[in-house]
Amino acid sequence: MVKKDLGLLLLIVVVGIVVAIINPRFLLPINLANTANLIGLFGILSIGQAYVIITGGIELSVGSLVALLGVLFVDFVAVQDMPWMLALPLILMLGAAIGAIHGLLITRLNLQPFVVTLCGLLIYRGAARFYTADGTAGFAFGQNFPDLEFLTAGRFYGVPNTFIALVIISVVMWVVLHRSIFGRYLYAIGKNEEAARYSGIRTGRMVMSAYVICGLLTALSAIYFAMYTRSISPASHGQFYELYAIAAAVLGGFSLRGGEGSIVGVVLGTVLLQELQNLVNLLGIPSSLNFAVMGGVILIGVLIDQQWHAIRAQRRLVSAARQTEARVPDEGTLPVVANQD
Repeated sequence: MVKKDLGLLLLIVVVGIVVAIINPRFLLPINLANTANLIGLFGILSIGQAYVIITGGIELSVGSLVALLGVLFVDFVAVQDMPWMLALPLILMLGAAIGAIHGLLITRLNLQPFVVTLCGLLIYRGAARFYTADGTAGFAFGQNFPDLEFLTAGRFYGVPNTFIALVIISVVMWVVLHRSIFGRYLYAIGKNEEAARYSGIRTGRMVMSAYVICGLLTALSAIYFAMYTRSISPASHGQFYELYAIAAAVLGGFSLRGGEGSIVGVVLGTVLLQELQNLVNLLGIPSSLNFAVMGGVILIGVLIDQQWHAIRAQRRLVSAARQTEARVPDEGTLPVVANQD
């Protein structure tokens, strides 16, 4: 854990104590379980977004992808009678393929990530609505898939399986990002892509890999969301989910410039966001203000990031100045040369 992560953890504890004092229902087991379930759902999505942000990119289409892939998964399983053990890997591969397409457009055609993923946001939302004829995709009354429902929406000794999945994915993604050469390359690309390229890193492949990981985790999240809601309206399902993911990453210490952040941080950022939303609900604040809270959180996160960068830059300048002064000898200590005449 870095200092940012410890500070965020302390903030989560403080906010949790304040919420519990204001409304003791916050500590009820059912409320904690529901909050943990939402943390799992949005946490998986946020980790995928974080991998893109670390390269200096952005992925704006995750919400629309959650809708499109969720609609396809429900249709495959509930309407086409496809075995869920076949539908699940098929959706995961489709998500990874879409991520690869985004990566190719960005690295090969040199398109801006913002433009590519913004177009994806519109295309995938439109495709989901067209696929369902602007209707609702869902499971028929009495349709049950016990094994699938347990894995995606069940609980293990009271702990939601989505939260358990988040823990497992977080550990794997932490090792990949913080303990592998691949992760070091991603950090290097985020810091300075041109320098990384000159140092021999295949930046195009690395960036495309980050988008593939994001697409894969988005597809997995889409399946979890589909089984959580069991009914999908493609016009609204997954709307603004990309903002949740970006906000969690920014809160977790990921710089939108790239090259900074940790998996622990993005998970803690997700926890804080859901804690704040829980606070809004328990205090009876209109749910329409959720987006205002999101916007404020992102703004505060960006402001803190800018101030952090400014402080670090100032410290580096002061340190460099001190080192320069130490290298220049004082005039009073100049060696005296004896007169040999």
